[in-house]
Amino acid sequence: MTEDINVQKLSPATVDSFGDQVGVPRYDRTAVRAGIVHFGVGGFHRAHQAMYLDRLMNDNHGDGAALDWGICGVGVLPQDRRMADVMAAQNGLYTLVVKHPDGTLEPRVIGSIVEYLFAPDDPEAVLARLADPAIRIVSLTITEGGYHVNQVTGELDASDPGLAADLVPGATPAGVFGFVVEALARRRAAGVPPFTVMSCDNIPGNGHVARKMLTAFARLKDAELADWIEREVRFPNSMVDRITPVTAEADRQALAERFGIEDGWPVVCEPFTQWVLEDDFGGDRPSYEDVGVQLVDDVEPYELMKLRLLNASHQALCYLGYLAGYRYAHEVCQDKLFVDFLLGYMDEEGTPTLPPVPGVDLDRYKHQLIERFANPEVRDTLARLCAESSDRIPKWLVPVIRAQLAGDGAIERSALVVAAWARYAEGVDEQGRPIEVVDRLRDKLVERAQHNREQPLLFVSDRDLFGDLVDDERFVAAYTTSLASLHERGARATLEARRG
Repeated sequence: MTEDINVQKLSPATVDSFGDQVGVPRYDRTAVRAGIVHFGVGGFHRAHQAMYLDRLMNDNHGDGAALDWGICGVGVLPQDRRMADVMAAQNGLYTLVVKHPDGTLEPRVIGSIVEYLFAPDDPEAVLARLADPAIRIVSLTITEGGYHVNQVTGELDASDPGLAADLVPGATPAGVFGFVVEALARRRAAGVPPFTVMSCDNIPGNGHVARKMLTAFARLKDAELADWIEREVRFPNSMVDRITPVTAEADRQALAERFGIEDGWPVVCEPFTQWVLEDDFGGDRPSYEDVGVQLVDDVEPYELMKLRLLNASHQALCYLGYLAGYRYAHEVCQDKLFVDFLLGYMDEEGTPTLPPVPGVDLDRYKHQLIERFANPEVRDTLARLCAESSDRIPKWLVPVIRAQLAGDGAIERSALVVAAWARYAEGVDEQGRPIEVVDRLRDKLVERAQHNREQPLLFVSDRDLFGDLVDDERFVAAYTTSLASLHERGARATLEARRG
């Protein structure tokens, strides 16, 4: 019974007292030394990269291997102070809770983070750690915005106030780029080999992006240093995947009530996890391949698989599902009508545009996606999936349409998804309730969508988003037919007519 559970704060002293239902580190954490510095210790990092390293240490606990690959987390933003406080209180320990579709919770205490530095309090401590020869990898989950890419030019946005401050001669670093470049300068001066910079952010070609932006930043400080970085520093690409919802108070309560763990900041996630990593390191690396990481020569096929199957399928379900009255992804993916549509898109339109993906059973992967989306415990909102569509549809779905048009392949489902976005952007659902359109281009999108009925091609005539698709007769026919059906019949009836 719940009342019989003795709730204890998570700490090294209590970690072995939570019972057989809770996995705990089997290795000696006092022997773990930091070999990786990680910027951006949030939910995803703790559910993904830190979990893999904890698994590696557990698997090698008998011989002490991998214990020199502990993580030193670094926070540079004001809001990271809370993570610093939790990490200090729990000596880096936290609970990762896998949420299975049947409601089963699978908790595991993760011990791979052995140090956490809050940079605003002691920037020199961060630089000292980065300059330490024991640090061979610096990893990043700093979000797309953390790379300071000018979205128009694709170059470094040096006008960013944080970057500008770090470029002042003699300035103490405050941002990630400032710390990484200054640490590389110190290592170069001391004759210490550079660390590998390993981006784990969910952006295509993340290693290429990190290399380009960091080197451009370094060039504004010291051209010779930038040349050295270009020659000597490795930036492997990676593809990462695991749905990691924001931790809710209910998650903390369930952990305490069911397992007796009082954790200041647990992490919840889905069962599925994937990490495809380019094997391009400047020095030593952990034996990631021993714990399920796919080490490959080229990440791009896996990126395209994710973009055109997972990401594009999110768009294929979110607008149509929302218009039909659903509000969560799992509701849509427990409806066979929508599942059949999603599988049809993936099989007949998304998959034909993909190169071979070594080591992946695509048919199994696609059905796994449906199972993941249908997990009621994750509770992914359609509103979240519908947000910022102007950054998503052009990158994820438009390339599929272009490839299929070029190869005379099917485009009807993709065209319907674009039409559903246009219908969603009108700002009212089929029940007459208002839709809050969240997008950096909201005003332009909503204004164009208001004319969908009398000017059905206005929405897709935005060449910044759709290029010349509006000039293609086959796309125009499929799109206008779908848009008219959404207006006249609604989303559900449109899918039923397509299936019939």
